[in-house]
Amino acid sequence: MSGSDGIRQVRLVAHFPGVNNTTVWSDPRSRSQIDFSSFEELARTAERGRFDYFFLAEGLRLREHQGRIHDLDVVGRPDTLTVLAALSAVTAHLGLAGTLSTTYNEPYELSRQLATLDHLSGGRAAWNAVTSSDAFTGENFRRGGYLDHADRYERAASFVRAVRAFWDAAGTGRAAVHRDRFFDIEAVPTLPRSPQGRPVVIQAGDSPQGRDFAAAGADVVFSRHGGFEAGRAFYDDVHRRLAAHGRGDDELLILPGVTYVLGDTPAEAQERARAIRYQQVSGATAIRFVEQVWGRDLSEYDPEGPLPDVEPDLERVLTQGTAAARSTDRAALVERWRARAASEKLGIRDLVVEESARQTFVGTPEAVAGEIVRHVAERASDGFVLVPHLTPGGLDDFVDRVVPLLQERGALRADYTPGATLRENLGLAPRP
Repeated sequence: MSGSDGIRQVRLVAHFPGVNNTTVWSDPRSRSQIDFSSFEELARTAERGRFDYFFLAEGLRLREHQGRIHDLDVVGRPDTLTVLAALSAVTAHLGLAGTLSTTYNEPYELSRQLATLDHLSGGRAAWNAVTSSDAFTGENFRRGGYLDHADRYERAASFVRAVRAFWDAAGTGRAAVHRDRFFDIEAVPTLPRSPQGRPVVIQAGDSPQGRDFAAAGADVVFSRHGGFEAGRAFYDDVHRRLAAHGRGDDELLILPGVTYVLGDTPAEAQERARAIRYQQVSGATAIRFVEQVWGRDLSEYDPEGPLPDVEPDLERVLTQGTAAARSTDRAALVERWRARAASEKLGIRDLVVEESARQTFVGTPEAVAGEIVRHVAERASDGFVLVPHLTPGGLDDFVDRVVPLLQERGALRADYTPGATLRENLGLAPRP
């Protein structure tokens, strides 16, 4: 979507990342990940910055490392819909998006919950529809490993179709029917049609199957391709897939997850970025990160020393619920890490810092604003999901120092449109 002067508008999202390797929970400025004041503060900051929506991540199970809670996790993952409903009462324009699994929910129940949120918020609800991939999570539901990868996406596509059928039947007094190999449902919705009709649907898959799933029916893609070249390649690929599903370019937004670090000078920003990376990766964290791939107890190794000379145990998994533990080619990953450590003279912690760094925009406010405008103008993205390293105050300097520059350039709204729904604020084509 472009403004009246032809400048493409930047879409901004505030991510509350309760569990990840970006947030620095050891920083004294970080606060509780379950106290409502943390959610409220971040949401109010995002609304002050005229962001499009607040994005709440969710995990259905805490990750474990050798039988203990993984140290990158924090104890407590509150229920998504409860938090978003509470936030609807303390915000007026900000969209409210939650991550909710299509693998371990049921379509009718979830359609009703999301429609309720849409009513409570005046048309600001959004759903990040994800699949849950591992038997570890499934143990919570007595369904461990019950769907293979292909079936998870097929169930997800069926699930979204069913949810939309229930939304479309709302207020008509007639039953919505959805029958296939995954579901056999016939139900009359209990609510009138919600303000958006269909709350905004977000999708985060990156595989070819995931990209097709997004092109077929998502409104927004939460992408991991925040870099310019990778972002533009992903943007082009997904948009090429739209036509096969009879959709136009104005029916889908692509918003990569990114981080930022600001400084008064480029050198100051780089120094701050380096300090943050080493806050994110302690020595103990680095050892556990490498243990995930090696499949061995490496607690006797010095995190400031070289990578382990012992060969990995590729049959053993020490950590449940992490991408590294599920890597399909850990042997190749070990080989690549060893080659990089040798060529760049990196110790264990240094290597983990470099491998896990998630810093996209580093520079002065003017430079960061310029890069954001360039990405959107040249279609490497339609905007960004900002993942702060501090919760809940991590967006303050962005809103205070970068947002005004984006507004001055005409790339970001100066104010919300009164009474607009999230779909309208995002500039998405209306859905039937």
